[in-house]
Amino acid sequence: MNSANYIFEKDLSVKSTTDNLALIREFTRSSAAECGFSEETVGKIILAVDEACTNIIKHAYKYSPDGNITINIKFDQKKFNISITDEGIHFDPSRVPEPDLVEYYKQKRAGGLGVFLIKKLMDEVKYSTLSGNKNQVVLVKYLS
Repeated sequence: MNSANYIFEKDLSVKSTTDNLALIREFTRSSAAECGFSEETVGKIILAVDEACTNIIKHAYKYSPDGNITINIKFDQKKFNISITDEGIHFDPSRVPEPDLVEYYKQKRAGGLGVFLIKKLMDEVKYSTLSGNKNQVVLVKYLS
């Protein structure tokens, strides 16, 4: 699909610091709301993007504030596409097992459910490695 088919396309580039998560959430919120998603769905999209970016800051950049995170949002009439790109340590989502939630709660664990949550909140999730040593996660939500 070429860019002429998009209703809009927006980009945000930030440094890999948790201080930027509020800016990322607001960028995501305003974009999703502009597309006509319900408040509940906007909340789900924000949570998924926040989890993905937190994982990048924590795992790909090991909390180094010097990394870059680029978020590209494209929207056509029904597909809200969020691409999040970083240049940190590569991530293989196939190495993250599906959590046993009963066991998780029995052990009173905290954290570690980011990938699981992202997959539950979004309609499509795709991780890939791009040329130039870049990682990308693409999150998709369809407007019903």
